[in-house]
Amino acid sequence: MKKVNLKINGMVCNGCENRVKKAIMNIDGVSKVNASHKKGTVTITLKKEIEEEILVKTIENLGYEIIKEA
Repeated sequence: MKKVNLKINGMVCNGCENRVKKAIMNIDGVSKVNASHKKGTVTITLKKEIEEEILVKTIENLGYEIIKEA
C-alpha cells in the first residue's frame, strides 16, 4: 500500500482534522487517513493508485492550503 504525506496550513483543531479525514475517505481507493492539526500533516494510505492532485484539490476545496515542499 502506498502512503502519501501532505503538509497542510490552516487546520487548527480536531474539527478540522475530522473534516479533512471525512473528505479524503470519500475518495475511492483510500484505505486510511491520519490528520494532525498540531503537526499540520495528513498521511493517506491508498489501496490503489490515485493521482496526488485529486487528494490536494479535495483538501484545498475545504479551504486549507497545501504546503509544497521545496
